[in-house]
Amino acid sequence: MTPVEMVPTDCAICHSPGNAREIYPPNFDAGAFNAGVFSARRLPDRIHYRIVRCTACGLVRSDPVADPETLASLYARSTFEYGCEVAGLRQTYGRYLSKLDALVPARDALLEIGCGNGFFLEEALDRGYRSVRGVEPSHEAVSRAADRVRPHIVCSTMRPGIFDPETFDTVCLFQVFDHISDPNALLDECLRILKPSGVLLILNHNVASVSAQLLGERSPIIDIEHTYLYSRPTLARLLEAHGFGIVAGGPVANTYSLKYLVRLVPLPSPIKHVLLGLFERGVPGSIRLTVPLGNLFLAGRKPR
Repeated sequence: MTPVEMVPTDCAICHSPGNAREIYPPNFDAGAFNAGVFSARRLPDRIHYRIVRCTACGLVRSDPVADPETLASLYARSTFEYGCEVAGLRQTYGRYLSKLDALVPARDALLEIGCGNGFFLEEALDRGYRSVRGVEPSHEAVSRAADRVRPHIVCSTMRPGIFDPETFDTVCLFQVFDHISDPNALLDECLRILKPSGVLLILNHNVASVSAQLLGERSPIIDIEHTYLYSRPTLARLLEAHGFGIVAGGPVANTYSLKYLVRLVPLPSPIKHVLLGLFERGVPGSIRLTVPLGNLFLAGRKPR
């Protein structure tokens, strides 16, 4: 196995490389760097890097992390195994897209960064967007996209130059921004490709939520896939530093199946596997519930 190079991170807000206090020590080994671990919505395994909090602004981050080339390769080879949750995810993300109806200049063009198999792109089309584009690194996820959206997905990580300036009315990132190792560069690119008055919609974990505070290191958000973990103040401060005006935000209610919710709960492994086994044998785990799980959304507008 090729050794993974670990690179230090700095605070994305303060840009300070060392001004931080350790919250949790690292608990991973070299075996953690495989495509299964870096696949979306896997069974929580509590593997994480060293987690620190900036003593100046409070931003939580992993430090150090795997080098960008390794991460890009892992996400390219990651699997798509959450098809049974797509209906609930469409409901959840559509719920927050609808909050932009009165905020975006038009519903001409939408981009989703980290679009999986494109299920939300279909939702956006159904909600009146005239054209959609997606960027997704997982080859398997893109291969499973529906015919109506697959030609509009770029199989890649997001990078400068894929899209022309001022192309999109709306840019969305759902449960993706926490994974980004250079959020400042990504925000600059989002600002460049948005039309004047266009809106960036971010939905991700809230490290200051009640569930995250109660569960601590047992929380599913303390995970090796996450480079940064945001609260509403730190996320808003980062967007404002890149010229976005905050136009909407708040807590998120997620729609998931009962089976998926059991996967998230930090139960002892034997108990969790017994419960999951019951669902496999006919207990109705497909029942969908809409509950607050400690996520937040924030919408930022590009200036005119």
